Amino acid sequence: MARNTPPPGTSDIYPEEAASWLLLENTARKIFSLYGYGEIRTPVFEYTEVFKRGLGDETEVVKKEMYTFEDRGGRSLTLRPEGTAGVMRSLSGTEAMNGVEQRMFYMGPMFRGERPSAGRRRQFHQIGVENAGKVAPELDAECISMLCHYLNEIDITGFHLMINTRGVAEDRKPAELALKEHFKAHIDSMCEDCRERLERNVWRILDCKSEECQKFIEEAPDAASLFGQNSKDYFKRVCDTLNAMGIAFTVEPRLVRGLDYYVHTVFELTHPGLGGQNAIAGGGRYELTVPGLNRPIQGVGFAAGMERLLIVRNALQVQEPTVAVPDVFLVSLGEKAMAFNTLLA
Repeated sequence: MARNTPPPGTSDIYPEEAASWLLLENTARKIFSLYGYGEIRTPVFEYTEVFKRGLGDETEVVKKEMYTFEDRGGRSLTLRPEGTAGVMRSLSGTEAMNGVEQRMFYMGPMFRGERPSAGRRRQFHQIGVENAGKVAPELDAECISMLCHYLNEIDITGFHLMINTRGVAEDRKPAELALKEHFKAHIDSMCEDCRERLERNVWRILDCKSEECQKFIEEAPDAASLFGQNSKDYFKRVCDTLNAMGIAFTVEPRLVRGLDYYVHTVFELTHPGLGGQNAIAGGGRYELTVPGLNRPIQGVGFAAGMERLLIVRNALQVQEPTVAVPDVFLVSLGEKAMAFNTLLA
């Protein structure tokens, strides 16, 4: 393999491309600061336990996709596969644990050992936000509204917002039993991964993208209809607030997102400009367990894939920014002129 190319699933970003990346980043800083968010920068790698405890041992990310290594001190470390767990680990030492809002945004590279494809890389980049400490359906709606505001600001239009509810822990058992009963009758006709998920984590079946499983997923019972009244009321307030804001959405009963920390609201934004893998951003409300704490930290947030945003902008034929060039050049004719011009510069 040629050593002048980057590893599979990674890429170099040259100056003419970097201008577009800077536009996304600087617009995020401008828009998110209007909502009271400050920028946080966490390490690119964390103790492996931060992701195992936070994301859930049975998630596909933890089981199959993390880049984990042992350092010289024998500590297990992992390159961050997503941004939320590290930010929450950092905020767990703040007043967020006492119900005081902490509003943060982040941007940077993430790492997953996935099969590379359009908009999906092993080193990819995210822009995300986390609002930790306080629980309210109006905050979930505000988070979604801010994401839509950001997309409009970077000239991405025509996206589709889907939302759903994951309920809370006490709602899960009756829903899981109904889902297991449904899928068990069809499991022999489903993909190998879903056969494992049936006993290991039946919710993951709803997130399956295999063609042979789609018919059975579409026929699955609506889990949210089995949730308690408090969860239903919470979700209704989210929907009512979005409607009051004039934000169009579709309730998608099969939407669960791919991580186990979600509770209540989950959402995903898609765009036809991406083709088959059409998600450009997503998130929701969560309760995340941080190692060393006896109770979870609560929050709501989202992450948007920068590579995917750039692909969509290109599909929409949005004018990309150009690299700045000098208006005036100094031409030195001889060594004396060179010395003089150097002083001017």
